[in-house]
Amino acid sequence: GRIVKLMGDGALVEFASVVAAVECALAIQESMTARYADGPEEEAVAMRIGVHVGDVIVQGDDLYGDGVNLAARLEAEAEPGGVAISQDVWRQIESKLGPVFRDGGERNLKNIDRPMRVYLSGATAEPSAPADRAAQPSIAVLPFANMSGDPEQEFFADGLTEDIITEL
Repeated sequence: GRIVKLMGDGALVEFASVVAAVECALAIQESMTARYADGPEEEAVAMRIGVHVGDVIVQGDDLYGDGVNLAARLEAEAEPGGVAISQDVWRQIESKLGPVFRDGGERNLKNIDRPMRVYLSGATAEPSAPADRAAQPSIAVLPFANMSGDPEQEFFADGLTEDIITEL
């Protein structure tokens, strides 16, 4: 793939093949697991990866658009150490990669107007039902409101929310 940009704790990478993108994501997660296998669990880095296939807008050396936004939203749905893919990706890889992913069900993704079916890989092999999640302790981080009226402060408010989520 082509590294489009690195963003602090993330990266945007473009692939010519959806199969290559998913194989790369799985290989990264497998190598991260192997890298920290012998060390203390608290030192392990557990990444989340989201993969989507869709249209993007090329502007200079950067990519924008729904394809990029959906991949970012899928990343948030992945389990630590796992990969989340869209149904469009799953349709293209299911016969080529075998049963690596499980159906994660319909999910409401941030700023996406309709639910999307998500497929998951990761440390947990058993699918978790929505009822199981409701019984587990959880915390919600709501976006901070820009009360200053200055549109330039929106970026700061969003960044602060993302930083809190990352730390949690």
